[in-house]
Amino acid sequence: MKFLLKVLRNGLGAIIAFISWLIPTSKIKRASIQQKKVDEQTVNIELYQFFGCPFCIKTRRTIRRLNLNIVTRNAQTIGSEFRDEMQRETGKIQVPCLKITNDDEVQWMFESSDIGTYLNKHFG
Repeated sequence: MKFLLKVLRNGLGAIIAFISWLIPTSKIKRASIQQKKVDEQTVNIELYQFFGCPFCIKTRRTIRRLNLNIVTRNAQTIGSEFRDEMQRETGKIQVPCLKITNDDEVQWMFESSDIGTYLNKHFG
């Protein structure tokens, strides 16, 4: 039963991701100098996510719309280095999760709405 639910959840997630892919997102257009500055600011931001998670899809669409160069990390696979890192550093597995590194300080941000608010405030 547990296996069936997992297959159903992953299948529905793949369908949602496909639909999201079909629906284009208009990107913010910036001058090349501005975009380079934004790219420099996002170099230390990573998104820990599951491919078919609706909240992760929402967050990825925000990143795409804001034209941000943010690396995504697959935390779905049990035993993966990114899943293990999130568990070790935050004490939980919850996605989407934005990892923001400033010098020696690391901030982990959960909840797609909080992540969207943060990204819109800093890059919108």
